[in-house]
Amino acid sequence: MDPLAILAVAGRLRRARKLDAMMSNQRLEPLLEQYDWATERLLTRLAGPTSNSGDGRDVEVPVLTDAEYLWEPVDGCWSVRRRADGPGPGATKLIGAGEWGRDGSPESPWPPPFTTIAWRLDHLTETLLGRASHFGGDRMFDRTTYESRPDAAGAIERFREAAADWRQALLSIDEADYDRTGLSSYPYGSDSEETFSTIVWWENQEILHHGAEIALLRDLYARRTR
Repeated sequence: MDPLAILAVAGRLRRARKLDAMMSNQRLEPLLEQYDWATERLLTRLAGPTSNSGDGRDVEVPVLTDAEYLWEPVDGCWSVRRRADGPGPGATKLIGAGEWGRDGSPESPWPPPFTTIAWRLDHLTETLLGRASHFGGDRMFDRTTYESRPDAAGAIERFREAAADWRQALLSIDEADYDRTGLSSYPYGSDSEETFSTIVWWENQEILHHGAEIALLRDLYARRTR
């Protein structure tokens, strides 16, 4: 996406945040603010043109290329792969449908495999789309029909759309239901047994910690020696 368009989207997010603060209650507001911050920061670290360095200064951020998106810094990585090539080391399947899929296994292996930017971003996008669907949406999302994106630009745009869908789902929940379990029918976790606040908190920390991992991988890629 064009850098100016990205800045425009960021501006709209900030304005939406102010509007939602007036519309939402005090329980949702801090979680929504944290979510907006995490998603906006991850998007700027992926697509640039700049990102806050943490000390108040902006640093230039190169657009994520396909090579970096799929970069495997160590042996045995899990990633997004062509279905015709089969799953990667230690994986037993490629999640989803279509020509490309994400490495996976019925049981999480130990120790956990090192995962690429592609794997981490695709994982975030899938959970956001799935939870949005099963949490105020049509409840039709099925992982077996989800299609992974093999290209960086497409993956970033898909994440952006999924983040917007999840945000809209959060705003659709009535405050009176915040402490009730069973709001979500998302089948790939314990969501049906959790309260609204717990699910929102969990998705926030997913974006925060995977976003930090992606940022570190970008720094390592820029300084790689091979």
